[in-house]
Amino acid sequence: MKYGNAKVILPDALVKELQKYVQGEYIYVPIEQKKQKRWGEVSGYRKELEQRNRQIRKEYHDGVSMKCLSEEYGLSVYAVRKIIYQK
Repeated sequence: MKYGNAKVILPDALVKELQKYVQGEYIYVPIEQKKQKRWGEVSGYRKELEQRNRQIRKEYHDGVSMKCLSEEYGLSVYAVRKIIYQK
């Protein structure tokens, strides 16, 4: 999150209106819901996890046990089971 100076960003009339409610404080202006990205989309981590999970499901269907998969990927057997049976 970055901070910006309201006097630089906003029109004078809007700054004066905001000063009726807040002066010398930080306020958070949330992003519009339709423009908000899902977790991991910006960094690409979401795609990495999806690819890893596909690989886990493939290896399981090829006969690798959940125990072996959990050791290989550093996950608990419970986490591997959730990935395998995920819809």
